[in-house]
Amino acid sequence: MSRHDTRKPMSVLLAEADDQGQGTLVRRLGAISLIALGIGAIIGAGLFSLTGVVAGQHAGPAVVLSFVISAVGCAFAGLCYAEFASIIPIAGSAYTYSFATMGRIWAWVIGWDLVLEYAVGAAMVSISWSQYLNKLLAMHGMHIPGYLMAGPFEGGWFNLPAVIIVALMSLLLARGTRESAGVNSIIVVLKVAVVIVFIVLGWSYINPANLVPFIPDNTGVFGEFGWSGVLRGAGIIFFAYIGFDAVSTAAQETKNPKRNMPIGILGSLAICAVLYVLFGHVMTGLANYTEFGKGNDSLAPVATAIAHTPFVWLQQAVIIAILAGYSSVILVMLMGQSRVFYSMSHDGLLPKVFSDVHPKYRTPFKSNMFFMLFVGAFAAFVPGRVVGEMTSIGTLLAFILVSIGVLIIRKRMPDAPRGFRTPLVPLIPILGIIVCGAMMLALPWDTWLRLVVWLGIGVVVYFRYSVKHSKF
Repeated sequence: MSRHDTRKPMSVLLAEADDQGQGTLVRRLGAISLIALGIGAIIGAGLFSLTGVVAGQHAGPAVVLSFVISAVGCAFAGLCYAEFASIIPIAGSAYTYSFATMGRIWAWVIGWDLVLEYAVGAAMVSISWSQYLNKLLAMHGMHIPGYLMAGPFEGGWFNLPAVIIVALMSLLLARGTRESAGVNSIIVVLKVAVVIVFIVLGWSYINPANLVPFIPDNTGVFGEFGWSGVLRGAGIIFFAYIGFDAVSTAAQETKNPKRNMPIGILGSLAICAVLYVLFGHVMTGLANYTEFGKGNDSLAPVATAIAHTPFVWLQQAVIIAILAGYSSVILVMLMGQSRVFYSMSHDGLLPKVFSDVHPKYRTPFKSNMFFMLFVGAFAAFVPGRVVGEMTSIGTLLAFILVSIGVLIIRKRMPDAPRGFRTPLVPLIPILGIIVCGAMMLALPWDTWLRLVVWLGIGVVVYFRYSVKHSKF
């Protein structure tokens, strides 16, 4: 390797994967735990929050097509992720993969992008969590004052419930990975059961009139219904599929990662894609898409749909399951975020404090506490629609870079041991780039502006700090 080559050497990556010494993360997660981890991140955010935004403002009943398009893009990217995870079983997800194939600068870009993806994703879900909590309290004659449910951009002070749930999940993560995974597995079983019950019971009460027209006519504005609305909806709702991305960040805490990482990534994606389509169909069949409203209220659409069934007990049970499910989504996103920072800090691109491991709990607890404040600020003050779109564009960029990375690693390291090989290369990676790129282009221009600003800040940090302190 030349002195101008800033890629992370494969020998170093494999040594880190085998490192079980003092101060490192501990391998405790198996294939089932990884699938549960992925489902914990995927189910919730898409089904229970942005489905209302996409159906009510972009796609109508064709929200199910948005889910399908997103799933196709995820499948292409997921196959690429699975190959990388089987070769490089290190915490850090797309960041680590980019470092091995494209070099330090691209690794920094994707790592910085992932921080935004996970931070705003966790914030958006926590905002929706607060809306469902308020609906549950209203069923019992209680409510939270409006000025404590929204930030200043929406006429309030700050979103207090969203801040509280972010803090609780951060403290749980700092306590330990095994404890967090155990809590998550219980929650996943609960919410998957409730999702299935909703689909089975709600199916009988679908009003066919609500599904006509299936694709509402475009209003004359790109992205507002019609096929452009379906595509924009796919781009917005895409962030709900980042669960398998979060699975890959736990590689360094996984037993037999070359076998279990592909199972966790592809297994969680396949299960959730089917549930997404069925759930979206039932939801828009129960309530007309025009009922889902705008603003933060659109982030709690399931409550609106359930009101069209006679199952009063189901309404409260589903909302309780949603609250529990959202908690696991936030947990996994915060975990993924701290693990990316852990890897970047371990490589010298960020200060050492972010890779300090707790002597008892063996978690990057200082990173957990930092992101508790960072994500909490987003949740408190930024509107839900804004953070949702920011998450989507960050996720899509990550998936594109991983797809490019597979093309590069096949050329540069064709003989590297692989527990899983992406089929039909280069076709699958190229299709992943095209599908994800099309969804990115369909997102609003102001979302692109925020991404550019965030990446601009990252460039400044990179040249002022990371270049000088990098180990590679």
